[in-house]
Amino acid sequence: MKIAFVGKGGSGKTTLSSLFIRHLAASRVPVIAVDADINQHLGAALGLDEAEAAALPAMGAQLPLIKDYLRGSNPRIPSSESMIKTTPPGEGSRLLRVGEDNPVYDACVRTVDLDGTAARLMATGPFTESDLGVACYHSKVGAVELCLNHLVDGREEYVVVDMTAGSDSFASGMFTRFDMTFLVAEPTRKGVAVYRQYKEYARDFGVPLKVVGNKVQGPEDLAFLREETGEDLLVTVGHSDWVRAMEKGRPARFDQLEEVNRQALETLHHTADAAYGRRDWERYTRQMVHFHLKNAESWGNAKTGVDLAAQVDPAFVLSEGAATPQPA
Repeated sequence: MKIAFVGKGGSGKTTLSSLFIRHLAASRVPVIAVDADINQHLGAALGLDEAEAAALPAMGAQLPLIKDYLRGSNPRIPSSESMIKTTPPGEGSRLLRVGEDNPVYDACVRTVDLDGTAARLMATGPFTESDLGVACYHSKVGAVELCLNHLVDGREEYVVVDMTAGSDSFASGMFTRFDMTFLVAEPTRKGVAVYRQYKEYARDFGVPLKVVGNKVQGPEDLAFLREETGEDLLVTVGHSDWVRAMEKGRPARFDQLEEVNRQALETLHHTADAAYGRRDWERYTRQMVHFHLKNAESWGNAKTGVDLAAQVDPAFVLSEGAATPQPA
């Protein structure tokens, strides 16, 4: 299951995504965590110290390796240099699976210990000095989008992505890559503004969206969120001494998280799991191709010098049963 956490800056999106990742790991569910936020804080939220977080390999730096591996023997893609972030898989492409080992994970994944359980963590990587003034955020998350396009995941296999703040993810097709999107909203006008944007943009693409109210301090806050988000409001979270201690670098064991917040995480888990029954792999593949063709026409053909529409395999549908060739 592919799960996104979104919300405005400062809403608590990274904190809640890290709690959900901890919950899944404690439930012995295989989980890959992906930090796709321009501000790389997910590693720290999962307990890494500053040096460990800084040492995480940047997916963007491994883009040539990622492209070469995923291309496999796909005859529609003559070279990895012609692949762009939206290139869809086809016959002969190598696919990624949550529980496997492969060269992409070897290069990009680091295992994070979580009270005796573990999650695998990937990060887009921060801006470097050479990026300043010339690169945009979306150039960094291209590796994430390409991996999601080639990812086959099943029930009780999770990829949890901490997305960039605000509605920036709509500048690419990545927002359609998820089985469930949890939008973290504070009970303020600014807090629900991103919700309205997401709701409007996602409507035409059938993106499942639920609101997680955060920093809710009483009945008035709850009533405000219910009025503004209606049936999309799934659950609310209030103050947490456990989270406060974690943010000070003094985390307690996860099983000491307040019961009310543990129940909120259970609700997120059940809601995500229920989305499995609504999966439509044909629509998923169709949307993937739609955004690839848009990107090809907008900039990809000019950048690569080839007609990227030729990369589309009309007979291929990504699914749990899709075959992938073994590495040579």
